[in-house]
Amino acid sequence: MSNTVRVQPDLKFVKELQTVGGDSLKKCYQCATCSVVCPLSPADSPYPRKEMVWAQWGLKDRLVNDIDIWLCHNCGTCSDLCPRGAKPGDLLAALRNMAYRNLAPFGFIGKLMSNMGGALMLALVPAVIYLLIWSAQAAKFGTAFPLFTAGEGHGAWELAKDGQVIYGGLFPGDYFIDPIFGAAFAFMVVCFYLGIQKMLKGFDSQPRVFDLTGVKKPGMLEAFIDTLKYEVFNHTQFNDCGDDEEDKKRANGHRMLMFAFIILMFVTGTIAAGHWVGGWFLEHVLGLHIGPVELLARLGSTPLPQDSVIKVLANIGAVLMVFGLWRLTKRRQSLDPKKFGSSFYDWFLLYVIWTIALTGIGCEILRLLNIEFLAYPTYFIHLIAVFMLIAYLPWTKLGHLVYRTVALTYAKKIGRIPMGAAK
Repeated sequence: MSNTVRVQPDLKFVKELQTVGGDSLKKCYQCATCSVVCPLSPADSPYPRKEMVWAQWGLKDRLVNDIDIWLCHNCGTCSDLCPRGAKPGDLLAALRNMAYRNLAPFGFIGKLMSNMGGALMLALVPAVIYLLIWSAQAAKFGTAFPLFTAGEGHGAWELAKDGQVIYGGLFPGDYFIDPIFGAAFAFMVVCFYLGIQKMLKGFDSQPRVFDLTGVKKPGMLEAFIDTLKYEVFNHTQFNDCGDDEEDKKRANGHRMLMFAFIILMFVTGTIAAGHWVGGWFLEHVLGLHIGPVELLARLGSTPLPQDSVIKVLANIGAVLMVFGLWRLTKRRQSLDPKKFGSSFYDWFLLYVIWTIALTGIGCEILRLLNIEFLAYPTYFIHLIAVFMLIAYLPWTKLGHLVYRTVALTYAKKIGRIPMGAAK
């Protein structure tokens, strides 16, 4: 006599899943076309068919700890060829959206990203902070749109009617910008750490398959390095995911955006090191004024001249960011809504990064033109957008850069997917 298995669906979970992009999952009638056509799905227990079953049954515990939702790169082939329009690709994307919200603490932040009203509430936090700073500085200078000239000392600025637009004069980095962004960065790192711990604990709780082949499995460090080499920097899974023109555009868009962030992070780190290590610690505290120290200090003294190597790199990064954003935005706009869904949550990150890119370029142009009445408001919006990107990163889709990397590393460690060189 067979044993009775009682399935207790989590109806609240099913409804939440439908709100974040899995609204068509009930159309699935288990033909398995999605698993057959997926170029990445392993032959052993392939996805996304089993995820469609679990979602229909409301098996939350299985889905939220399912490593396979992170192996999908959302090329859309399964949704495109689904005979019922069940959009299995959207289901996996929706599950990742839920993971972004729920892995890190303060899950309400992720839920606020689901609609315009919530996004505005999130923007209100940095807006109030920087508005208070701007108001205090305006009271100090007697104007909300001050012009400056160079003063005595490293990074010192003095008020001047015939001066220039200097963002660091109105929003001094030492007292306002760097401490606030430093706190936001620390908050992000802690939340990512807690989210990764929760993710790995969930993976470990899943049933294991005992390997009797005797093949040595890689360690976490070895698998992590392999993931960085193949999946992150070379985008090999994007290449394996599809070979049509749209897939190539999507891969190129992600690659350009990744390189843009790497370049801009290097620029920001170099300026910070020049300012705090060279200008403050070595020159101001230790009193060193030798050539290398002065050179390092100049790298941290903004605004940088247009012919500076660091400035040129920053401009290249901005161009790559706009190019990558344009590719990704154009692709998302061209998706057939009958086969692929797009929620506000899917657009939230693009909105934020577009704001950063356009206001960043606008700040540079308006500063060079010395139009203070437009330059400072643009910089104010730029600060808000950068704060939102950093502080709220664990709950946005860009969080996949961390979570997917960890998931791919773990999948290689347990043998779910092969190492890059073995493909």
